[in-house]
Amino acid sequence: MSGNLNLDSLLDKMTRELQAWITHRDLEDPMMIGIHSGGVWIAEHLHSALGLSTPLGTLNISFYRDDFTQIGLQPSVQASQLPAATEGRDLILVDDVILSGRTVRAAMNELFDYGRPASICLVTLVDLQRRELPIQPDICGESLHLGPDQQIKLTGPDPLLLEIRHRPLS
Repeated sequence: MSGNLNLDSLLDKMTRELQAWITHRDLEDPMMIGIHSGGVWIAEHLHSALGLSTPLGTLNISFYRDDFTQIGLQPSVQASQLPAATEGRDLILVDDVILSGRTVRAAMNELFDYGRPASICLVTLVDLQRRELPIQPDICGESLHLGPDQQIKLTGPDPLLLEIRHRPLS
């Protein structure tokens, strides 16, 4: 069944949980980084809602993907932009959907090329729970189990919409 998910309530839930995480861990001035492109859209909302002082960073993991030689380089690749050094910093890494864990692994590989962070908190809007690598989000808006004929799609940034769509089976 196709339909829209209540994105506002998911973002509000994630904001509350992330604020509690920051408070519990006693983090001072964590740096938030969104993974292109959907993770950046989610991070923009969370960054604003939390009022973080360090500017938002963006990460494009295209060159770090383990399937780069299979899928090639997308024509719209943008460079990563980190507003400060990652060395010794507490980072909040944001992505829209976690499926296999491979995107997050690629993102962490790139982050470590910039320096060794003190910690990384992983935040995802949706967890599809089909891991190929042992990587789990610390904060997650919603966990879903999709059927073989379903896919999730985040479009944006304005308006930001999350929907479950049917796809034809091969």
